[in-house]
Amino acid sequence: MSDARRKAVLLIAHGSRREAANQDLVRLAEMLRERSLFPIIEIAYLELAEPTIPEGAQRCVTAGAEEVLMLPYFLSAGVHVQNDLEQYRGEFNTQHPGTEFKLCAHLGLHPLMLEIVLDRLREADAG
Repeated sequence: MSDARRKAVLLIAHGSRREAANQDLVRLAEMLRERSLFPIIEIAYLELAEPTIPEGAQRCVTAGAEEVLMLPYFLSAGVHVQNDLEQYRGEFNTQHPGTEFKLCAHLGLHPLMLEIVLDRLREADAG
């Protein structure tokens, strides 16, 4: 965030046939935009919803991104995270030589995940 390169964030979720489920990623992008940390923030879905990952990547490039941080909004490092997204990253770096695509770690067992789990448990226990 501190260098002069024009950075983008591409938030990536699996996608769902339920539009309400897809809205979580839309809202996350809005919340991230409110922080004004990155000039470009786009969303994409692996399947079942749009925009697709290639469409989201193209939106970042079209907006002038020199670096795109691809953040998988996934809890587990399954096949999609370890294989599919890495394949996309490689393809995008080849297709867009003026833009560097970096794949971030998935959400997984980040230390703050325990706090989220405890918060959800407290909510259920109180309700």
